[in-house]
Amino acid sequence: MSLLIWFVVLATAIWAFERFYLRGRHVDEFPTPTDLTAVQTFSREGGPGPEHLAVVNTVRELTAQISMGVSKHNLRAARAAIESITDQRDYISEFIPVDAGGVPAEWVMAPGADSTRRFLYIHGGGFIMGSPKSHRTITSKLSEITGCAVLAVDYRLMPEHQHIDCIEDCRTAYHWVLGNGPDGAGETRQLFIGGDSAGGNLALSLVAWIRDNGWRAPEAVLALSPLTDLTFSGASIRSNEATDVMLKPIMRALNKLPQFIKSWWVVWVHRMRPGNPVASPLLGDLAGLPPTLVQASEAEMLLDDARRYAYKAVASGSPVKLQTWADVVHVWQIFDPQLPQANEAWLEIGQFFEDAASR
Repeated sequence: MSLLIWFVVLATAIWAFERFYLRGRHVDEFPTPTDLTAVQTFSREGGPGPEHLAVVNTVRELTAQISMGVSKHNLRAARAAIESITDQRDYISEFIPVDAGGVPAEWVMAPGADSTRRFLYIHGGGFIMGSPKSHRTITSKLSEITGCAVLAVDYRLMPEHQHIDCIEDCRTAYHWVLGNGPDGAGETRQLFIGGDSAGGNLALSLVAWIRDNGWRAPEAVLALSPLTDLTFSGASIRSNEATDVMLKPIMRALNKLPQFIKSWWVVWVHRMRPGNPVASPLLGDLAGLPPTLVQASEAEMLLDDARRYAYKAVASGSPVKLQTWADVVHVWQIFDPQLPQANEAWLEIGQFFEDAASR
């Protein structure tokens, strides 16, 4: 009998440790902001269109290659697959390798870009793949529409390195870009930060860290389909699995795990507890943030990561704007110019940064 009691006590202690320490505070849905300018929804009459179907087919081929590489523990193949996104593409920008304070990076310079106006961009790829090269469609477009010199960070990847190493590389690059541009040492006149998916996670984590440590804040922030919650508690993680052609093949196995096991999986893989706001920006203090634009697809699994982050930030008094598109893929902005919805998103991004630069 005493053995049974000890077993129950131990099981209860392990459950409580996971629920209240590893996961931390659960973030429920926040009410839709009453300020209608903070939330915008875009859709196309007649559905997504044939261009989107072509993109979906491309994504399915790409994710099949990535999933095969990950499942066979062949990250080299998975990383090569995501790098191929930029193959056969022509860019108007110049790409210049640079050492950003010990972190590999590249400057992305569209014609006429102002070297004193800088944009720190952090690529996505689930923390295990991606690079400045794989995201040149995004960084080249950002330089073109903002007139900024874009610094794309080639941060260290998991599993060769830990999640905290990804974070530290972004912080180092941020320090460096404050005082260095494409022409050498020199203070930045305006600074912006952005990222997509896992890179959106790193960007939002970085912005909170900048605020907490009293560093110069960026004029504005961009988060494309960001992962904001490593506890994976958002309803859309499950409800949108069937409609997310990009993330479903990669995340469906995770969705099959009980929440208890999922938390320990995050600790094992990321070497961080999922409830740590450094890893899950949604769970941190979202007051006092710079103007931020968050874009997400209503069909993707990370919709509630974006939505809850934006709603909580607005409720905390931060000037955060959420824009969602119906039926498109995760980080659809990278499929410009093939996808009309990508062009729509870029027009909104351009207007957002134009407004931010004029403040």
